[in-house]
Amino acid sequence: MRVLFTSSEVFPLAKTGGLADVSSALPLALAEAGRDVRVLMPGYPAAMAGLVDRHELSRLGDPLGVGGETILIEGRLNGSHLKVWLLDCPVLYDRDGGPYQDSQGRDWPDNGLRFGLLSWAAALLSTDASPVAWRPHILHCNDWQTGLAPAWLAAWGPANRAGTVFTIHNIAYQGRFAPDLVARLSLPPEMYDINGFEYYDNLSFLKAGLFYSDRLTTVSPRYAREIQTPAFGYGMEGLLASRAADLTGILNGADYQVWDTGTDPHIAHPFPRGDATGKAANKAALLEELGLAIRPGAPLLVVVTRLTEQKGMDLLLAVLPAILGLGAQVAVLGTGDHDLEEAFKAAAAAHPDQMAVRIGYSEQMAHRLMAGGDMLLIPSRFEPCGLTQFYAFRYGTVPIGHVTGGLADTLIDTGYDTLMTGTANAFVFEHSNAGAFQWAIERAVALFADTERWQRIVEAGLAQDFSWGRSAERYQALYTELITARKVNPA
Repeated sequence: MRVLFTSSEVFPLAKTGGLADVSSALPLALAEAGRDVRVLMPGYPAAMAGLVDRHELSRLGDPLGVGGETILIEGRLNGSHLKVWLLDCPVLYDRDGGPYQDSQGRDWPDNGLRFGLLSWAAALLSTDASPVAWRPHILHCNDWQTGLAPAWLAAWGPANRAGTVFTIHNIAYQGRFAPDLVARLSLPPEMYDINGFEYYDNLSFLKAGLFYSDRLTTVSPRYAREIQTPAFGYGMEGLLASRAADLTGILNGADYQVWDTGTDPHIAHPFPRGDATGKAANKAALLEELGLAIRPGAPLLVVVTRLTEQKGMDLLLAVLPAILGLGAQVAVLGTGDHDLEEAFKAAAAAHPDQMAVRIGYSEQMAHRLMAGGDMLLIPSRFEPCGLTQFYAFRYGTVPIGHVTGGLADTLIDTGYDTLMTGTANAFVFEHSNAGAFQWAIERAVALFADTERWQRIVEAGLAQDFSWGRSAERYQALYTELITARKVNPA
């Protein structure tokens, strides 16, 4: 089985969030299971620099008329045999800033072309017109940046081509552009329709993926149900409900080679999983690094997320006085809305012994927060899957999260029964408001003082296994079913 997995970001070549982790870990798991996998992504400068054994594979010309030739580069991820294909198009990708925004946090004005090219190339490489001999049975697309690929395949007709799977990682991000982009990308104008990729007088990359893909998946069973409702569907709930038979929720996994307390190069003191002494040593080192006071018995609550209302960061600001009043300490790592960033910085400046904030994203600091923190705060209003709770479990850090999406599928609240049975692995709250969040935190801080019972919760988390092997098996079964149904058989 040959799979072309296409994504706008892949760890460690480019990362802004969990999509990058999934886009390396799942293909690696599929490859380990014996599948023939290629990963396709844009040739950002960091990706070009980070690829090992890089060489030219093919020339794709200038299909969108951007004024520069696109070259398909092949290499592999460092430390693995996974083959990665990069689209080397300097006009679109060779620039400072991130994958989607410039250094000032503004969306690149030509994102429609940048990810239009990614989608076009993914589609071309999945047909018998591909200039490359290797052709996939399955084209697996991820999020809006790849959504036009299934549309192009549909436009080009039912010729011998790959089956398409489209995964929704976060339905709130939809890739909406002015309708003149349809002609600019040479898409068939008749597809700009309510039964196509038109969405409220815009071209929606996401809707294209949802409408034209053979199969749809999302990253947890709960989220698959949620996005078929008005509360979580962001306007796509009707389309998704109509395609419910083709929609599957498959829980994400964690890469335990990257997140391993015993070999983690980013933490001060690598330690055997579950070793309380090693955990304490990392907490002490982290407090010193952050400039926080050493307070015996005080829990350290950590946050690793985007600073947005979706992630519930306004709720965290609302309950900060109560948290600090309990004597707890807080460390925040993230970037996002300017007003939220400024509010967190102001709170840290007002409480320098109890609170530290690092604006931006640092993979190294994320690992140190997991290793040194006692609790991980995840107050997201919605959370398709969440990966940080998986990492927290592995590092002996107890999540405090909202019952939504993948959090609801993986967090088991601490109560009398679950504590006695050893199944409690977190503290959860049902209603997305500051009062409910604060009560969950107060319960956790109170129980933290009971070392024996706290250790039971930690051990329940340590016992969780969210490795990618199980999820990869479900994707392989989906691929096989689709290949059989479509009689896909590329040469």
